[in-house]
Amino acid sequence: MSERLHHHLPPVLQDYAPRAGVADELFDAQGNMRPVWRAFIDQLAGLSAQEIETRFARGDQYLRDAGVYFRLYSGGPAQERSWPLSHVPVLISDADWQTICDGLAQRADLLERIVADLYGPAQLVAAGHLPAELVAGNPHWLHPLVGTTPASGHWLHHLAFEIGRSPDGSFFVLGDRTEAPSGAGFALENRMAATRIFTDPFPRGNLRRLAGFFRSFRATMEALAGDGRHMGILTPGPNNDTYYEHTYIARYLGLMLLEGEDLIVENGQVMVRTVRGLEPLGLLWRRIDDEFVDPLELMEASQLGTPGLLGAFRQGGVTMINAPGSGVLETRAFMAFFPRIARHLLGETLRLPNIATWWCGQPAERAHVQANAKKMIIGSALEKTLPFAMGADAALGAANLTMADWPLEDWIGRNGHNLVAQQAVTLSTTPVWASGRLVPRPMTIRVFATRTEKGWNFMPGGYARIGKSDDTNALAMQAGGYVADVWVMAPRAVAPDTLAAKANFERETAGILPARAADNLYWLGRYVERTEGAIRLLRAYHLRLAETGDRDEPCLQVLGTYLTSLGMAPDRPVPEALPDLIAAARTAASKVRDRFSPDGWHALDDLARTTARFARVVAPGDDAARAMSVLLRKLSGFSGLVHENMYRYLGWRFLSLGRAQERADAMLLHLKTFAAPEAVPGIFEIAIETGDCVMTHQRRYRFGPSRETVLDLLVLDPDNPRAVLYQISEMRAHIAQLPHDSDRERLSEVEKLLLELDTDLRVADPADLPQAELVRFRSRLATVSDLLSARYFR
Repeated sequence: MSERLHHHLPPVLQDYAPRAGVADELFDAQGNMRPVWRAFIDQLAGLSAQEIETRFARGDQYLRDAGVYFRLYSGGPAQERSWPLSHVPVLISDADWQTICDGLAQRADLLERIVADLYGPAQLVAAGHLPAELVAGNPHWLHPLVGTTPASGHWLHHLAFEIGRSPDGSFFVLGDRTEAPSGAGFALENRMAATRIFTDPFPRGNLRRLAGFFRSFRATMEALAGDGRHMGILTPGPNNDTYYEHTYIARYLGLMLLEGEDLIVENGQVMVRTVRGLEPLGLLWRRIDDEFVDPLELMEASQLGTPGLLGAFRQGGVTMINAPGSGVLETRAFMAFFPRIARHLLGETLRLPNIATWWCGQPAERAHVQANAKKMIIGSALEKTLPFAMGADAALGAANLTMADWPLEDWIGRNGHNLVAQQAVTLSTTPVWASGRLVPRPMTIRVFATRTEKGWNFMPGGYARIGKSDDTNALAMQAGGYVADVWVMAPRAVAPDTLAAKANFERETAGILPARAADNLYWLGRYVERTEGAIRLLRAYHLRLAETGDRDEPCLQVLGTYLTSLGMAPDRPVPEALPDLIAAARTAASKVRDRFSPDGWHALDDLARTTARFARVVAPGDDAARAMSVLLRKLSGFSGLVHENMYRYLGWRFLSLGRAQERADAMLLHLKTFAAPEAVPGIFEIAIETGDCVMTHQRRYRFGPSRETVLDLLVLDPDNPRAVLYQISEMRAHIAQLPHDSDRERLSEVEKLLLELDTDLRVADPADLPQAELVRFRSRLATVSDLLSARYFR
């Protein structure tokens, strides 16, 4: 007698009712709770609804603090959205998981042999196991790679499989991810959030750990890269929907986060542009699609890849995970032929069958689809993905039909060679917490595998995609779906595991900094400093406006004119240019997010949100002045987090160089107006105030500010962190620690120029600094920036 139909269920499950004929992860076909769930449900049943909500909120807070997000694409600009965690994990027994892994290991070997044949002898096509037109006319089959053997000996190293459970309890494959599989990093974050929610030692003590999966894969990548050559992740950049994962994996595994412009191919070898010069790269974990890899041989308009990269791969100059061209295996029509190919190549049937698929280019298959079209999903034969949907409406939507194409059977007959049909499956369900109770929702599980020297190694878990309702169209996050951690439960306690190997640690060289990363760190420093200067000027303006109430007051006129020249016209309390400056800083930071602490990112994000809010509600005068003070404090918090907590490696030096360059440049520009000999009364006070030196001036000089005291304090004082000379000294110290050309007996051009500036300022007297000299100093300082850029960023 089933538990689900009688009184044995705890209150959290009283309303749990899977649909008839649909497999459920919690209950088997007889209505009995699967044993793997028992301890977890007992634990959950012992908590009140409020305790459960508190725990779930703790997991959400972890994800927010860690900065986990995905990018949502819509009709407008892509937006960052919080990670949509479904808090209840999916539990699978060790025995079930072993069955899954055995079946998928067989499938992975099959996929490897198929792709090797497609770019090699092409025997599958010759023998009629794959239709020639599905290969030759396939945009995902890359003709330039025909005849290529990867340096590693394999095309596939990292795979993901989308699987579901059938009503009889067995598993089947919905899709293969062979091109640039995503999700492994997000699976780690799901696990981290789950451990914040479910802190009790049991049943979590029996949970299989994930760290060993990544440790073995990193060891494999190190071996493939070769001695003395680096490893990196090739990302499309911050606008990609899974960019957070790229940065997370780069940090977690100690890989360089690279974009196409970071690479250059020389003599068949892939090199990374770094601040030390070109460094050899042995391995790329590719997160860009095949067609974008090389604009010379593939998509000409691609700005994501690197010219010559495909040629370097062909010559064995770099190992790519996965090899370019492997995306052809995701072609949906291929799935119709995998069962037959498995019998031909492996002498075996598929242990985990894939979803039933029919290519409509064959007469018998086309007739079958025509007779059953309203029960199938129909789409382009060469597409990589199809939606999870059912019925005639699904067929209509998937194929972009219009009413003129009906009747459907005739349309299939006319277009059969271009169409593939797949069985409209009913996805299994899993428990989800909604409205204070557990309810069943449709789901699929993504399983990750990596190739090691011992064969395929599977992540013991992964992540599940969960529907936000019973609608199977809404599993994808872009459609509002959720994700959940997948727990593989052992029959007994599992020993803790970490990413660290058992051997002695090795300290990596801290100097491998891509030139693009250095460039962005430098400009991050400049934009943040520029933002601070603008805020101080706006605060000074609104303080005086609050005191006088007269925008025509001479001092306010000078300050207002100066702000307008900077694009910060004070006719609005928060000029549009101020959020734009913060956005520029945020953009620069986003491109080096793998080198940026989550706290620093949150502080910058908080500054942007607060500025946007103030722009809507702040009034001129005292209200605006107080708002600017709030922004200054937030900006100081960001600067403190970044500059005090950042490791003193090359990246920190470029960030600090940008800050010093901007501070010195801005000060010289300010003083051209605020230290003019003919300045109106009160202007020198503005110079001291915006230079954050009011107290210092009072202590150092007996009388009120004059042009000489202003220049002495803000230009020539070597101990004042706001002075130009102090910034020049800082820049000299940082540049001395940067990589230089082999001939170090002579100073570099930038060092010579900074030494000249330093000397000129140290011997100068305030009375000998006319305004024209300040302009010349600023021009020479701009040359310093140009020289830095030419040497280290290009």
